[in-house]
Parts: sequence; structure tokens; C-alpha cells
Amino acid sequence: MRELVRRIESATPPDRDRAVDALRAFAILGVVLGHWLVTALVADSGTVRAASPLQYLPQLAFISWVLQTLAVFFLVGGHMGAKSYASARARGTTYGQWLGARMARLFRPVAAVLVVWTVTAGAMLASGAGFETVHTLGKLVLSPLWFLLVFAALTAATPLVTRVHPLWALAVVLHVDLFRFGLGGPSWLGWINVAAGWLVPYCLGAVWARGGLPGRTAGWALLLGGAAATAGLVLWAGYPAAMVGVPGAGISNLNPPTLAAVTFGLAQCGAALLLLGPLRRALARPAAWAAVALVNLSAMTIFLWHQTAMMAVTATGLLAGEALPGLHTVPDSLGWVLGRLAWLPVFAVALLICWAAFRTYEQGRPRKNGRIVREGRPALETAVRRA
Repeated sequence: MRELVRRIESATPPDRDRAVDALRAFAILGVVLGHWLVTALVADSGTVRAASPLQYLPQLAFISWVLQTLAVFFLVGGHMGAKSYASARARGTTYGQWLGARMARLFRPVAAVLVVWTVTAGAMLASGAGFETVHTLGKLVLSPLWFLLVFAALTAATPLVTRVHPLWALAVVLHVDLFRFGLGGPSWLGWINVAAGWLVPYCLGAVWARGGLPGRTAGWALLLGGAAATAGLVLWAGYPAAMVGVPGAGISNLNPPTLAAVTFGLAQCGAALLLLGPLRRALARPAAWAAVALVNLSAMTIFLWHQTAMMAVTATGLLAGEALPGLHTVPDSLGWVLGRLAWLPVFAVALLICWAAFRTYEQGRPRKNGRIVREGRPALETAVRRA
């Protein structure tokens, strides 16, 4: 372990901002833990259906305030995308080459998920599994991909995004919600916010990359202003308190994003900026930095396979012959919550198995002149430098 830590430390460029990587790791792990806590697979009458504890226990909405971290991911994505594109231009790299490299790393692991689950779904249907069960499981696997599509689109638009102020995107979200909820406009208008809503933190990240968020003042302004706006929208404008979708709810803050989700995201972005200093000091320790680096090297693998890990544990648990608390039961009590917390380490072990099987699709293998490099810098060092 000490040798691994030493290798990661020596492979890290001196000018790398480790705090930015820590924010990205936090955002990914927040989404994973959030899904594991608010998604239940209920075994009922030979089928499996999805449910959420927030539907039965709305007082747990505060969980989504901590674990719905997509805004931080888009903030970091905008920051790193803008810096990466500026660096590519300085080196003379074309836009197409730059975008191709970023898209390859983003979508190479997606192909593995789609192939595995296409085969799995076909095998389940052929063996007699109900369509409702297969649809429920497939939806859980595929639903996170919308996030990657939006992120890919914003990444492709980075040269334009760097010229857009976040307030323009925020104004679009505001007007869409005014038409939808205030003037009785059609509900399909909300889908405009899928792009505009996540454009706000992505643009904010691009501003950050240009040095446009100086000092801690910007962080406090975003945190306090975003929190106050979100509280006002929830308390007086009828927006739901949960920052994730809840089955059966009339309005979802996330699907599509609402103004409340965006202002909440701004508060999260402010908190992230305020944490930069403490994170940089903490990550000066090689062991702490190694943990963050390893999560970032497999961020997409973790994100894409975490639902599969949860479903694998759930399916294996069915062999017990009875519904297991916190795994197959209706999430309508504190007992379910305690049971789910006890299952989290098991989910983590299953995810570790998925990571071991599929991580190479994300990290790739270093090549030179079309051939795999077998001498020189080891793959780990190469991956850390390009992460």
C-alpha cells in the first residue's frame, strides 16, 4: 500500500489542484450513496418493482440535500473542461482531437454496460422473467445515462460555454418555471431546463477556470444566496423539499430540473468553493490524495455499475426464500432505513467486484505508435497524469 501511495504521489503533476479532484470524487460518491439509500426494489407477487423511502417517509427529504451532488459534478466539469480546452489550444490541438479524446473516455465504459445488460435482459426474458421486472431493472441501469448525455453535450459546447455567463442560463430556468407553474404553460417546457439547468453550474465552472470567482466572497454569496432562494421556493412557492424525484409526486425537482434544484445547486457550488482551502491542505498528505486519485481514475465505472451492484445483491438475497428487511421490503418505516444502512457494505463489495471486472474499459491501456507500451512509465502513472 505504501508503494502504491508513493507511485501516485510521484505521478501527480506539481501544479495539479487536488481539491478539484476531491470535489469530483465527492460528487460521484454522493450520487452512488444517494441512489443506494433512496431506491428500493420491492419483491411482490413474483415481480420486482421500484419504490422510494421518500414516498413513505417525506421527513427524510434532508438526505437529498446532502447526497444530490450533480451540481458539484457539473461545476467541476465546467472548470476542468474549460482549462483542458485552453491547454489543448495552447498546444495546437484541434477541437476535434480534443473532443474525441474526452468523449472516448466518457463513453468507452458505457459500451460495456449496454452490452452486458442487453445480454442480461434477453436472458431474463428468455428464462420467463416478467416484463415488468426486466423493465424496472433496465430503467434503473439506463436512467443515469441521461446525465452523461447532458454532460457530453455541454462538454462539446465548451468553446461556446466559456463565453456565456451563468446568469443567462439561470434566467432561462426562471422563465421556464414561470410559464410552467405561474402561467399554466405546457409541462413539456420543463425539458428545456435539462440543458439550461445544468448549464448554470457548468458555466460557473468555466468562470472559475478563468479566475472569475476570486476569494471566499463568491463562495459565501453562492452558498447563502442559493440557500435563501431555495428555502423561499420550497416554503412559499410550492416546490418540493426533496431534491430528487419521488414516485407519485406532482412535481419533481430533478426530472426535469426546476428553479429550486438550480438554486440549491448554486448553494452546493458555493459550499464547494469554500472547501477548496481545507481540501488542499488535507490532500497534501499522500495517503489522502491516493484515495481521491483512485476514485477519480474509476469515476465512470463506479457511476455506471453502482446500480448493477445493488441489483445483484438484491437478486442474490431472493435465494433466501423470504423478503429481507431493507432489501426486498416496502421502504415505509425506520426499520427499513436501518436495514438499508446495514446492506450498504454489501453493496460496496458487489461494486468492488464490478470495478475489478470493468475498470479497464475506462482507464484503457497506454499506447505508443499504435502498440501497447510494455516498457517505460507504468500504466498507473500514465492514468494519474491524464485523469
